[in-house]
Amino acid sequence: MAIPFPSDEWIKALCAELNASASYREAAKTWEGDFIFVVEPAGNLKETVYLYMDLWHGECRGAYQLASVDERDAAFRMSAPANTWREVIEARLDPLKGLMVRKLKLKGNMSMIMRSVKAAQELVKCCTQVDTTFTADC
Repeated sequence: MAIPFPSDEWIKALCAELNASASYREAAKTWEGDFIFVVEPAGNLKETVYLYMDLWHGECRGAYQLASVDERDAAFRMSAPANTWREVIEARLDPLKGLMVRKLKLKGNMSMIMRSVKAAQELVKCCTQVDTTFTADC
């Protein structure tokens, strides 16, 4: 059954995919940092959605939807319109390339991200494994 993106259910499903992935665990074994993914309005998505993930040494220690960006502090905040997130989830846009062409915006230590390219690639691969339906018609 397809899980709507963006939603609390979807980010929890991604967390489960990450924890089930030996490839992600290996690629992210030195990663330390949590994320807030900001899904900005696009298509019929009228309000911004905030999704939080606690990523630590190849494990997702928790994931959930936030009521606001101020609800939780995180080492990284990545934001983009819903249609851009769809491109990432469907593996049509590499997130690092998206950052370089400014389709995605990042607040946090960019050099840390660049040292963890394989972890980012494995995270996106796990995104593609979540059976997703897009609530934003974009």
